[in-house]
Amino acid sequence: MEEKILTTKKNGMPVMIVTILLLIAALVGVIFSGIKLDSGAEGIIYPVIMGVSLLIVFIGWIPLIGLRVLKPQEALVLTLFGKYIGTIKEDGFYFVNPFATGFNPAAKTKLNQSGDVKATAVTAISAASGTNVSVEIENKKISLKIMTLNNNRQKINDCLGNPVEIGIAVMWRVTDTAKAVFNVDNYKEYLSLQCDSALRNVVRLYPYDVAPNVDTTGDGVADDGSLRGSSEIVAARIKDEIQSRVDEAGLEIIEARITYLAYAPEIAAVMLQRQQATAIIDARKMIVDGAVGMVEMALDRLNEKNVVNLDEERKAAMVSNLLVVLCGNRDAQPVVNSGNLY
Repeated sequence: MEEKILTTKKNGMPVMIVTILLLIAALVGVIFSGIKLDSGAEGIIYPVIMGVSLLIVFIGWIPLIGLRVLKPQEALVLTLFGKYIGTIKEDGFYFVNPFATGFNPAAKTKLNQSGDVKATAVTAISAASGTNVSVEIENKKISLKIMTLNNNRQKINDCLGNPVEIGIAVMWRVTDTAKAVFNVDNYKEYLSLQCDSALRNVVRLYPYDVAPNVDTTGDGVADDGSLRGSSEIVAARIKDEIQSRVDEAGLEIIEARITYLAYAPEIAAVMLQRQQATAIIDARKMIVDGAVGMVEMALDRLNEKNVVNLDEERKAAMVSNLLVVLCGNRDAQPVVNSGNLY
């Protein structure tokens, strides 16, 4: 389906004014001819005026149906008796064929996103019961603005089988109105479904955190890609995956961003303990490396300054004491030896 842009002139205001003046003139004609006929005036002119005026009153309002108002960044897809006749994209006050109707199958669809076109509610009073009746008037216009779709969080297994919860925000817009309304049943629901599918396909290729012997690029070589550390790369792959799926729907994906990422609740506590254990081991390694360096420096300085001569047994005891002090979790309690060293 190829999009046809209508270059319809903005004749809405002149048509509205002429139609209203014509209806007023018809009402005046009905009243005037009625008065003349009641007064017994003869001739064919007054019945003709009465007939023409009544005809105008009954069908003269039809051109008002063809009035359309478009705001900036809005489009209206028009069909005439089921046939696509074109799309109006420029803002303004238009007059179109009164029998042409706007077509937007996603008009009532409300997703968790910005820019959804809402139906206008009109309250009427029922003549029979006297109660208020709310009637929704669908807005058939299509928004061309950039909208943000924030899909619900999904629970997906990463490449290691760990369940993670992830959510994304997708910035998108309609670029081809004909494809959007005719190639798919509902372009909003179609986009939401493709976002979920693309997210699942991409996330299963990555581990949550960096893991050994994992190939995330498909080149057969292990790399350091992960959901937590390579969020920009993952988001770009998700964007490309979604775009490849929605081209036929006339949609453009501007950007995709990861908005939420965490382990699933059933393994979150265990994975937190694992991360804490890894952090403790790394910290201990750093502390031990630093303590060994300090002990080595202390012994070298003592030998260099000839402060005291220590045999191998005393050096071992000193090293042991220094390592206990430097690697301990608590502050050391000093003990003063006032006796002979030997």
